[in-house]
Amino acid sequence: MFRGPAYGVPPEPPPIIPPFAGRRRQTSVRGWSVSADQDRKFFDIFMIVLGILVGVAVGIYGLAQVITEQTQTQFVRSDATYQDRIAERIRPVGQVAIAGEDNSALPTRGPAVAVAAAPAASTAAAAPTSGDEVYASACAACHGAGIAGAPKMGDAAAWGARIAQGIDTLSTHAIDGYQGSAGYMPAKGGRPDLSDDAVRAAVQHMVDNSQ
Repeated sequence: MFRGPAYGVPPEPPPIIPPFAGRRRQTSVRGWSVSADQDRKFFDIFMIVLGILVGVAVGIYGLAQVITEQTQTQFVRSDATYQDRIAERIRPVGQVAIAGEDNSALPTRGPAVAVAAAPAASTAAAAPTSGDEVYASACAACHGAGIAGAPKMGDAAAWGARIAQGIDTLSTHAIDGYQGSAGYMPAKGGRPDLSDDAVRAAVQHMVDNSQ
């Protein structure tokens, strides 16, 4: 027999049950219902597999490099053509063949130049000896224009007092150098390769043309 609530006592309200209590929240991906846990698990597995594949690829590449170094590279280095190319690349540019000696062993890139042994003096340009030549090469820079206190050749007034000192004094000043009141004349006009006689000839040349 059904019994209702006691008189004067209000009925108890029914319990409130959350709409998603007792079940996981579902998400829809392209029509498939996949839980968030399943998505996470799939992503983790995918990353693990991808990492393994990358590691295998790197290992294969490294192994291939080691094998190449041990086989092909060693073969190339021992090849005669490769060694000849290296020798050609590091060979000196200049090569000298000595006259009178066997030069057949000298490797050449082009025609070799034969150089005969000769004294250094024979290859040097001969120093001027005549008065006009010495003047043109060593004296004209100052005495041609009358600069730095040097008397200009042809100026009788500038040379008069100097000529009065005598040719020997003028030659000594020219050979040893001279410090005058108006400037300094270097020894032999800055040409130490000139002989004393060549300097005396240049002084005589200037005196003859300045009287």
